[in-house]
Amino acid sequence: MPSAPGALDGERGATGRAAGLAGVVLCGGRSSRMGRPKAWLPFGGEALLQRVVRRLGEAAWPIAVVAAPGQELPPLPEGVLVVRDPEEGRGPLQGIAVGLEAVAPLAERAYVSATDAPFLHPAFVRRLADLQAGGHAVAVPWADGHHHPLGAVYACSVRADAAELLAQGMLRLSSLFERARTLVAGPELLLADSRLREADPALRSLRNLNTPEDYAAALRELDAAEDPAPGGPAGRP
Repeated sequence: MPSAPGALDGERGATGRAAGLAGVVLCGGRSSRMGRPKAWLPFGGEALLQRVVRRLGEAAWPIAVVAAPGQELPPLPEGVLVVRDPEEGRGPLQGIAVGLEAVAPLAERAYVSATDAPFLHPAFVRRLADLQAGGHAVAVPWADGHHHPLGAVYACSVRADAAELLAQGMLRLSSLFERARTLVAGPELLLADSRLREADPALRSLRNLNTPEDYAAALRELDAAEDPAPGGPAGRP
């Protein structure tokens, strides 16, 4: 069951990669409301998936990208693992299980992100890693009235719980939070870290792009000069 938030502090520096932390990016969704594959959306001189992988890689490594069977992806950095959902239509719980299985030989835990999180900040990833390191299997944010399971840190050991739930046809991520020792982190707890308050005071790391209108609004907010993509534009011709 979720436990009450407390004052926790994990092992890491103010910058760099958190100890024992991998990254998992889920990109196998159908993007039905967006109307085109989110992974290929141009954003700040690179494809959206490339941007999320790059920013997550500043705080976590290795990175595993979980894609649908046969899904085409934009070029990714050397060393990024690409794994496939074994079955379509089973939601993010399956993607999390697949991603954790991929990184488990190399890391103890992983930050799990959606593809459509263009404002993900490494400081946010490090803060969640700190919180999860305080004796919890999962640290999941709570904001805007709901959990953000695709913006959370999971111990790789919870993949066994995820596999059991999938076998039982229980696909809701809340079922995983009920089984694993879960810290629910609201905005006050998240922003108790001064480094995150400075880097991402509005918690834009949790923002997702679900519709063309969301995408257009995010492009208007982007200042590419603050976070230029290395190597110039990238994307599908």
